[in-house]
Amino acid sequence: MSTTAAAAEPLVEHVIIRGKASGFLQEGVAGKYTFRVDEPRAVGGTELGPDPYDYILAALGSCTSMTIGWYARRNKIPLEDITVRLSHSRIYAKDCEECETKNGMLDRIDVKVEMTGPITPHQNARLMEVAAKCPVHRTLKSEIDICLRQDKSGVTNETKHLAG
Repeated sequence: MSTTAAAAEPLVEHVIIRGKASGFLQEGVAGKYTFRVDEPRAVGGTELGPDPYDYILAALGSCTSMTIGWYARRNKIPLEDITVRLSHSRIYAKDCEECETKNGMLDRIDVKVEMTGPITPHQNARLMEVAAKCPVHRTLKSEIDICLRQDKSGVTNETKHLAG
């Protein structure tokens, strides 16, 4: 599908985020689920919800755990519990040996996976390979095209006049 054809397709909204311009607190809806997103008090938030990076880490961690569990069930590996611990930081590109980018700063996500159960070293190694293939991991490692556009349906007359 061409980029032009993709741009003409209507946007199917799965997640909707709403907030006031007066603060960081946001209310989110994903299907039938609601959630909050906020910032820490130290940067002007009210800490009434996780920050945006917490949600990225939660998405990656939960997908990693789900993928490992799914593979273990499918292959009858006697895995009992999975714990995924994640953190986000920024590093100098020159300090990342395996990265293509060598200048400036990069985002780094550290992921530690703990698995319990009577699994062999071979099964453990295979499950760690599978962990890196979870869909969210692959999305975050790929090139992402974010198509940002303004929805003018809620714009007031005053704003339309100023914009136009």
